[in-house]
Amino acid sequence: MSAAVPAPYACQASQSRGRRIAEPAAPTRTDFQRDRDRIVHSSAFRRLVYKTQVFLNHEGDMFRTRLTHSLEVAQVARSIARPLGLDEDLVEAIALAHDLGHTPFGHAGQDALHACMREFGGFEHNLQSLRVVDVLEQRYPQFDGLNLTFETREGILKHCSAANARTIEAREPGGIARRFLDKRWPSPSLEAQLCNLADSIAYNAHDIDDGIRSGLLRAEQLKDVALFAEHHEQAAREYPALRAAPKRWLYETIRRMLSAQIYDVIATTREHLAEHQPASVNAVRQLPPLVRFSAQMQQQAVQLKQTLFANLYRHPQVMATTGRAQQAITDLFALYRRQPERMKPEFASRAGQAADDRALARVVSDFIAGMTDRFALAEHARWSGYRILEEQGS
Repeated sequence: MSAAVPAPYACQASQSRGRRIAEPAAPTRTDFQRDRDRIVHSSAFRRLVYKTQVFLNHEGDMFRTRLTHSLEVAQVARSIARPLGLDEDLVEAIALAHDLGHTPFGHAGQDALHACMREFGGFEHNLQSLRVVDVLEQRYPQFDGLNLTFETREGILKHCSAANARTIEAREPGGIARRFLDKRWPSPSLEAQLCNLADSIAYNAHDIDDGIRSGLLRAEQLKDVALFAEHHEQAAREYPALRAAPKRWLYETIRRMLSAQIYDVIATTREHLAEHQPASVNAVRQLPPLVRFSAQMQQQAVQLKQTLFANLYRHPQVMATTGRAQQAITDLFALYRRQPERMKPEFASRAGQAADDRALARVVSDFIAGMTDRFALAEHARWSGYRILEEQGS
């Protein structure tokens, strides 16, 4: 179901707060469409195909990567945006960009790089995604980065420490970091709120799929997880033959789980919109988050997440692999700080211009965060003389 006209609480490209550097409008695309297109054509977006979601890229061809995850988030988010009357192009742009700053090796790589950067300001992958679109992409003659609209950048920066928010606010007063400092702006746009929730919906579903495919997770371990068990049994009652086809049974269960969560978000958000009746995007920003699960669905989603954490993310095999991946990040960070000339020329040049050790560390962090899994492993083997992770068949 599609709204005939944009809802009053939705972002509208014609009323965007604009880009940091003014540009003429495109003749056939809105500014949000243009943002999406710039993201899709960026180098950072292409690198997501070889960045870990849960399982390292070399562990199998069929596991999700950051790229396939981003596409699934965009699909879920658009499915919710349309019936709510939100701007689908903006939703898609935010969804496709939300992980551009993620490190190789998933959250393990992020944790390792944050530990390396602790005394130099730390590492936040949401902030790094913003750095990618604001600074690190080098594609245009007029500016660094992609020069995206305020609304897309606001959605990308879904979390931010107070210290980093103050730094952003100092160079961009009243900009995308204000809400992390000023309690009068507790929320971003509905499109940004939606992408944050769609991220969780997508990865909970596909981590079940990948976990069972890997053999590290069994459907029996989810029998007490209400969100899974209800739809697992419902599917078998309607289609008894599925009990003899476990793969198809799993797919049908996950499909139903996704649908249930999507419909729950739509219904719950409509209730909040009816209660608060925001008349504009700015009104939305003065309210608590409105794009939410119902209390029951939220409880079920938390239970699922806890089960996946205990049985999949902390599985000894996953921990052993990610432990070696973290060591690779730590080793590379130490190497490039000592010998920055070993980085790619553009980063080595930036390192040579660094004013102090903190600035040098940030250049090294940018270089490592932009690596794919396979490039990080190859670089580690190149400089250490041994392979810290061995490739496996798919």
